[in-house]
Amino acid sequence: MAESFENRRTFCIISHPDAGKTTLTEKLLLFGGAIQIAGTVKARKAARYATSDWMEIEKERGISVTSSVLQFDYANCRLNLLDTPGHKDFSEDTYRVITAVDSALMVIDGAKGIEDRTKKLMEICSQRKLPVVTFINKLDRECKNPIDLLDEIESVLKIKTVPITWPLRSGKAFRGVYHLYKEAFARFEIGVERPEEIPIQGGAKDPRWKEWLEPDHLEEFTEQLELVQGAYEAFDRQKFLNGEITPVFFGSAINNFGVQMLLEKFCSDAPAPLAREALERLVRPEEKEFSGFVFKIQANLDARHRDRIAFLRICSGSFEKGMEAYHVRQQKKLRMGSTFQFMASQRTQVDRALAGDIIGLYDTGEFKIGDTLTTKEELHFLGIPNFAPELFRKVILTSPLKSKQLRRGLQQLCEEGASQVFFPQNSNDIVVGVVGNLQFDVIQFRLENEYGAGAKFETCAYKIARWVLPKAEHRVKFQGVLDQLAKSYDTLLSKDAEERWAILCSSDYALNKAIERYPEVEFVKTSEAVSRG
Repeated sequence: MAESFENRRTFCIISHPDAGKTTLTEKLLLFGGAIQIAGTVKARKAARYATSDWMEIEKERGISVTSSVLQFDYANCRLNLLDTPGHKDFSEDTYRVITAVDSALMVIDGAKGIEDRTKKLMEICSQRKLPVVTFINKLDRECKNPIDLLDEIESVLKIKTVPITWPLRSGKAFRGVYHLYKEAFARFEIGVERPEEIPIQGGAKDPRWKEWLEPDHLEEFTEQLELVQGAYEAFDRQKFLNGEITPVFFGSAINNFGVQMLLEKFCSDAPAPLAREALERLVRPEEKEFSGFVFKIQANLDARHRDRIAFLRICSGSFEKGMEAYHVRQQKKLRMGSTFQFMASQRTQVDRALAGDIIGLYDTGEFKIGDTLTTKEELHFLGIPNFAPELFRKVILTSPLKSKQLRRGLQQLCEEGASQVFFPQNSNDIVVGVVGNLQFDVIQFRLENEYGAGAKFETCAYKIARWVLPKAEHRVKFQGVLDQLAKSYDTLLSKDAEERWAILCSSDYALNKAIERYPEVEFVKTSEAVSRG
């Protein structure tokens, strides 16, 4: 492969749970030659699980609870695929992954259409103006009318659609897809995973359609084709790159049908690594000097070695194994010797990587989410937040002799970014905050299995968390405000795992009262604002 950042495609897959995201991920890997057999989450008897699901709890429940990095080559492109959890309770991990990619692949269940999780994730992609390719899945089942699906995407997600392939019915009557730009027909047959693309002459007038379709199906296809070609604008790559349109493909991931057409489009038209905004300036991928940011930290990726990996998105220049890099937050130089590329939990040593690539750095506690590494320049990349949690539980240790393991486990899990830990100033309690209930189950499971610290969670009265910052003109008064907050009966003054001040509130009323009472301070919702403050 040509050694150029321009052949990198770094993207994530977004969808509602059960739309077929994990299945599609594995079919993409099959085409890239990264795996030889796709194990689905239902293949229990064969002891196979989704390649991207590596945690024991993921295998037990059949869901993705953490993002994973999957790298493979196809059509002279190196694809960095960041698989993300579909479940809303793990949304924070997904949001940060979106900050590290250049485009997204949206998977929609053709029978259900747009669902809540898809809508929320698409809003975030739209805010970042990410180019999005759409794959409407499960055409082997009875689906909505394809025109209705396109209308739904446009009305609900507020983005124009440009169909690239068109389905010939769905369910038991599904016959295949017609590629509107290649003018080729791919016939759907169970068990044929790489169907021949048959060139078509004259669109719906080609006489061979009568061999493949029943008369009423052919009539319906002819009407739809005329409507599609007249009503939808042609694909414009610049509009796609600007996030104004989404090219749409139809298929069946479980049958590996329509996936190759999708992958070809991604390689030809998805963007190469884009420029990244830093506090100081815009950083471009073609720059000679190396730079990158940490967007994810994963503890115990290899449970046997209790290791910890920081995932780094390279923004400019190139990485060479053993090179020296400048750690901006710690203001010191590090030698990057143990670095990896990934296929979920499987890793290989990487000697060289370019802008757009994702590499894993062996971490002994040096890194935090949002950290910047450069050759020498002071850069602070923007848009990598930790969100204020929405659900809170008090941690109860089941074995008092495991207090040290509990604190270490909570600290490391907090550094992964999926939870926040708060230490109230007026008690010995420990409060954990998350954005989704299922995260409590994951934390409890991992504390027990990875750190040997059995714990349970008890409900508490807190519903809101905000970090506390002094306004520039009132820094001298800040300690006095903290003293008053510590005595307040309706807010709980705490420190988080990084020694930053925060308050926990029982209601919006309590928060608003604190905001009104203490105009000298800011109550912020994301820790990115705290770090920059």
